[in-house]
Amino acid sequence: MHKARMSFCCTLVTIAAALPRPCAAQTDPPTLTDAYRLFYNAHYEEAAALALDLRSTGAQDLENDEVRTSALLFQLRGLLNGQDAREGDKSDKGEALKRCVRCANVLAAFMTDLHHGQALAREALKTKPNDEYALFFLGKLDLNYVWLQLGLLGHKTGWDEYWEARKSLDAVLKLNPAHVRARVSRGWIDYIVNTRMPWGTRWLLGGGNKKRGIAVVREAATMEADFFTRAEAEFALWDLHVRERDYPRATELAQKLARTFPDNQEVARYLTKHTSSRATR
Repeated sequence: MHKARMSFCCTLVTIAAALPRPCAAQTDPPTLTDAYRLFYNAHYEEAAALALDLRSTGAQDLENDEVRTSALLFQLRGLLNGQDAREGDKSDKGEALKRCVRCANVLAAFMTDLHHGQALAREALKTKPNDEYALFFLGKLDLNYVWLQLGLLGHKTGWDEYWEARKSLDAVLKLNPAHVRARVSRGWIDYIVNTRMPWGTRWLLGGGNKKRGIAVVREAATMEADFFTRAEAEFALWDLHVRERDYPRATELAQKLARTFPDNQEVARYLTKHTSSRATR
């Protein structure tokens, strides 16, 4: 027991040492807020590890599952060299996944936490169908799975999770139209369906409209919200601008994000590439 406690403490100290510190050294024990900070500074593996370690001192609740699955999703994306499947892409994503030595463990961890969170949320909704907290996190976890399949791996699957996510997020927005995170997630659903599915399947899934999706996320990024909720909306909008090759808007937003999250090397690499390319024109 003593060795296990010492090992856990050492793990927390190691992760705490990796946290970006804009001011004095941190003396308080790490929290989920630190996992968010790691995530938005693009330290995905560390964010996932911290979320896991925090379960030794607290509950494995819905927010913990969502943070960890999001971090694992982005970690997997990095391991696959940032690949993101697009309609008409003929490359073999399955072969790329097989060649990735670490991907199987990351994917397995993602699925374990996804199923845990989905079960928690669905159980809560049995007794309280309008539980805004459970509805949102169920929708967001489902969205993470849909994005894994359609966006990262290029699999045309995840329809049950898609419909559940859409229903859950629409229910949240009916209860609370000012729910910024639900708006961002709902905007992603419209964008995913419009850009990742052929027309026939898109129609069966209720359409999908990337312009509407982008507009919803853009509006969400201007709404009152806490620090990390605003960060989620701004990073989502930046990602959408990059995907749409709207580089002037993407660069403007990336410059703002770089000031807020100076440790984020993904933003830094983007700015290096696009500011240098503009300078040489």
